[in-house]
Amino acid sequence: MANITPFNGLRPRKELAAEVATLPYDVVSVAEAREFRKDKYNFYHVTRSEIDMPENTDVHGMSVYEKAKENLEAFIKDKTLIQDKEPCYYIYELVMNGRSQTGLVCGSSIDDYNAGIIKKHEFTRPEKELDRINHITVTGAQTGVVFLAYNDCESVQSIIDAWKANNQPEYDFTGADGVRHILWVVDNYAKVASITHNFSTDVPCTYIADGHHRAASAAKVCKEMRENGYSIDGNESFNSFITCIFPASQLEIMDYNRVVKDLNGLSQEAFLEAVTTDFTLTKLGTDAFKPAVAHEFGMYMDGTWYKLVAKPGTFNDQDPITVLDTSILQNNLLDKVLGIRDQRTDKRIDFVGGIRGMEGLTKRVDSKEMAVAFSIYPVTIKQLFTVADSGNVMPPKSTWFEPKLRDGLVVYTI
Repeated sequence: MANITPFNGLRPRKELAAEVATLPYDVVSVAEAREFRKDKYNFYHVTRSEIDMPENTDVHGMSVYEKAKENLEAFIKDKTLIQDKEPCYYIYELVMNGRSQTGLVCGSSIDDYNAGIIKKHEFTRPEKELDRINHITVTGAQTGVVFLAYNDCESVQSIIDAWKANNQPEYDFTGADGVRHILWVVDNYAKVASITHNFSTDVPCTYIADGHHRAASAAKVCKEMRENGYSIDGNESFNSFITCIFPASQLEIMDYNRVVKDLNGLSQEAFLEAVTTDFTLTKLGTDAFKPAVAHEFGMYMDGTWYKLVAKPGTFNDQDPITVLDTSILQNNLLDKVLGIRDQRTDKRIDFVGGIRGMEGLTKRVDSKEMAVAFSIYPVTIKQLFTVADSGNVMPPKSTWFEPKLRDGLVVYTI
């Protein structure tokens, strides 16, 4: 069963929440983060502290992590961030385009992560893990929330719904992107205890939706601190990591699309011919094609969109991995035709989240930066859970969740 804990959150003064909150560190570039450099309270000063350093600074150099620590301590000193005196849970609702999802911000057990009670669906990259390990170790804080999902649980949901109905939120603001963020502080001892109990009895497992590297890094920091003798009774804060857990029925996965730099030495005609081996191909014209059902794909090249449909026999619909459209595209086109063996390491491929729309694909190709783009039907929550339950992993960049949790609203100190 899932073990969660309340914690003494470090969070903004009420009037500063909207100014502090930022998108997750890993969905913005350094250049994008630098645009907020002059905003005094912006949390990129902690999560992307290289914005306060010369532009040629190594973003993974220790000086960057030391700057993050300095900036976090400054936020605490001037009371931009204040720590709750008692362990709390935090209810976090996000509203985007009329759709609402409400999660519980809590500490999730590292032991659960190691035991597979917190289930994964992606591989992680050592260099990205090391970046977050250094950030956590130097700052003494987990500043990025791991996004978890679980099968709906009425005993948990009833407490969350009642608290929302009967208590005023601590924060309620709408970001520049139109996403509304509402956060309640659950500081009632009995309610906190009930939530903890109900997770331990009624929620058998949780699933990482987004934040595999943050979770893996927290686990490795915990391991190192245990090995170095910092663990006395197992209740130390580093034995958990900050998560926001959402019921599956409230979540929506967006498409996660691909762009490729070249045609692997093929002429356009030879490439199109090769594609027809495993896909039926229909030339459409200039109107963007966004797949409406599984096993359909859009392809954009040289100003023209095409519709691709995977032919029967090119995938196994009984296998949780090969039936995914990201797998079908990888196995039958990206690898077979374009020679992209590993999407995690090949520099010829890049990924475009569905939030950027089809325009995000056409712009990359029309600019001549990329030669071809592919739009993909999104993975479902059920597919994500099935893959994780099987102990397998999805192809890289298979899921894109929106809206994004904001960094800086609640920080977990260790």
